Amino acid sequence: MAKVHSFVPIATADASCSPCMTPKREAFTVWMKSLVMQSNGCTVFNQNGEIVYRIDNYEKKGSRKVFLMDLRGKVLFTIIQRKLRVLGRWEGYKCDEQDVNHGKLWFRVKKGCPIFKRRLSCQVSVHCDDGRNIFNIESMAGKSEFRIVNRTGGLIAEGKRKQSSSGVYLGDDVLSLVVEPEVDHSLVVALVAVYGSMHRRM
Repeated sequence: MAKVHSFVPIATADASCSPCMTPKREAFTVWMKSLVMQSNGCTVFNQNGEIVYRIDNYEKKGSRKVFLMDLRGKVLFTIIQRKLRVLGRWEGYKCDEQDVNHGKLWFRVKKGCPIFKRRLSCQVSVHCDDGRNIFNIESMAGKSEFRIVNRTGGLIAEGKRKQSSSGVYLGDDVLSLVVEPEVDHSLVVALVAVYGSMHRRM
């Protein structure tokens, strides 16, 4: 079986090597699995194979509250699924040391209705410090690939099934994630976590 990434233990990786925003395009590997035994979630590696983000969900898949952490276990976002009858809604709270369970509302994701649409689409409202932005998460029906675009259709990030160096596709739970310059990586990974929750991958 092809390796997802060469494993770098958490204790040896340098937390300072993964700023949340950089002036260049960045690539990550997202594995929709937790490295913790008997746990659901996801693990995100940078281009050097170092763990930069993780979700370790000790409950069953589809938990209504998960925590996005950095490699040292600091909570960055609390992601909560709100119960709705038909369409799903998720909220992401930016966490601080005083309140890791809730924090400041940072984004909302509303799942669109796929009926009569070739693409599944979710609207994202980001309530960050510099105002309110609208994004969309777009995916092909039945596919694991997706794109995050802004209101005018400009690309924010894109996830595709990862290929090994020999061109073999890995499992559909292993993605190559490319994030455009000057974009908050942690926010994108939080949205990827919501996308995974929609498809019950965590």
